[in-house]
Amino acid sequence: MKTATLGPEERAQALAGMAERELDVLVVGAGVVGAGTALDAVTRGLSTGLVEARDWASGTSSRSSKLIHGGLRYLEMLDFALVREALKERGLLLERLAPHLVKPVPFLYPLQHQGWERLYAGSGVALYDAMSVSSGHGRGLPVHRHLSRRRALRVAPCLRKDSLVGALQYYDAQMDDARYVATLVRTAASYGAHVASRARVIGFLREGERVVGARVQDVEGGGEYEIRAKQIVNATGVWTDDTQALIGERGQFHVRASKGIHLVVPKDRIHSTTGLILRTEKSVLFVIPWGRHWIIGTTDTDWDLDKAHPAASSADIDYLLEHVNSVLAVPLTRDDVQGVYAGLRPLLAGESDATSKLSREHTVAHPVPGLVVVAGGKYTTYRVMAKDAVDAAVHGLDQRVAACVTEDVPLVGAEGYTALWNARARIAARTGLHVVRVEHLLNRYGSLTDELLGLIAEDPALGEPLTGADDYLRAEVVYAASHEGARHLDDVLTRRTRISIETFDRGTRSARECAELMAPVLGWEKAQIEKEVQHYEKRVEAERESQRQPDDLTADAARLGAPDIVPL
Repeated sequence: MKTATLGPEERAQALAGMAERELDVLVVGAGVVGAGTALDAVTRGLSTGLVEARDWASGTSSRSSKLIHGGLRYLEMLDFALVREALKERGLLLERLAPHLVKPVPFLYPLQHQGWERLYAGSGVALYDAMSVSSGHGRGLPVHRHLSRRRALRVAPCLRKDSLVGALQYYDAQMDDARYVATLVRTAASYGAHVASRARVIGFLREGERVVGARVQDVEGGGEYEIRAKQIVNATGVWTDDTQALIGERGQFHVRASKGIHLVVPKDRIHSTTGLILRTEKSVLFVIPWGRHWIIGTTDTDWDLDKAHPAASSADIDYLLEHVNSVLAVPLTRDDVQGVYAGLRPLLAGESDATSKLSREHTVAHPVPGLVVVAGGKYTTYRVMAKDAVDAAVHGLDQRVAACVTEDVPLVGAEGYTALWNARARIAARTGLHVVRVEHLLNRYGSLTDELLGLIAEDPALGEPLTGADDYLRAEVVYAASHEGARHLDDVLTRRTRISIETFDRGTRSARECAELMAPVLGWEKAQIEKEVQHYEKRVEAERESQRQPDDLTADAARLGAPDIVPL
């Protein structure tokens, strides 16, 4: 299998290929569920297309807590089936499907009551570990351990002594969610799927009651395509109801959006060797290790404003700071916050008014012939959701179709990753890069690191770090545009890298250099470079302004001050 390249030419070919002949399956929406559905369909031998209105993972799937986890708190809700399913998926991702992208991460759970709480919480964590091992894919993670207050403060000196009487430490896993989706899309394309971002579905084709295709607008080139397909899968997350409205159908269920915001602070602001999980009055709060940073989240509030750019208000930020500061010996202030991002969870609408109590289960429906809808769920179980969606689509195909095989299909970059990791010192000596740089590349690209090293060999200047964001090499910006489908500066600074949340300037210092690196690949003239930089600066300005507003309404209005970019 040759790894697909997702550059400008390949995108044009994909759109033309989808319009040329009828597909078996067309997937609408390239978040983690849509990308996973495309991979599932194409690896069953089905001709498959995938279209996304914006960038890969530009919605919910790039704005999560970046955790691959079983959902420890769902045990308390007695949702054992969901936890068991998620733990099996966690193990598969760590061990087989994406060991280069999904990594173990420790969490400390402070105990605040003597006796009964250790027994209660300890029983839950022990059950969590046991379910992980019984899934057959959980032996790679250390088991939980009980800590005294003294030992807990040794691994997490940041905690106030009076905030705990002891602690439990257990393991889950984490990944860069946007990078994971981009890798999923490339894997699907490598098996033969036609994939195109900035390709918006503006209507469906009907023959009587049956949906037989979609009208797709090329947002970049301005053209319009009629893409015919035997089955269409609507995997648009919080946009599910909007997409359903294009066929004049209300659908069999509704999706509600719940907003979750996260703060990013430098590593030195919280002195700890482990992540933290804290109870709040509504849910739980995570403090998650993230390279040279910590991610703190999340909130859980109803959201019915702009879905494309959910805004974090000043009240949201204060909520997180207040709760995390309740246990920190040295409190965080607004000045410590490097980055802020907000995402929307797609929850199946239920009877409860509290979004934290709505279902994280997923559902699949066939509202009209030719159309399958998949919604709900959680990031960790995307592969199961994709399997269920394709199973439903297969019922509408007049042919024998193989069963799901994605349990045994590693993502691109996984094959050979361990061997390259073991050889990282040799790679560093051969290339002249510091071994830390090689580790950084291997944990982002796996065995595809060779492609980036090839770019650097051709142009040694690409082996230099980016101005204002020295965690990343200049080669990564070029590679994002030439191989990973990045079409705009925002795609690179926000999703292919995390510069927009990992620097105090939110990426504005790196913007011009990045745009100039992308320009030759994407055929930009000077005017487009200027437009990209100005748009990015306005976006950052609008986000900062929204985060000074007192509530959702004013924050949303401020964020909408920066419109989406369109090409010249």
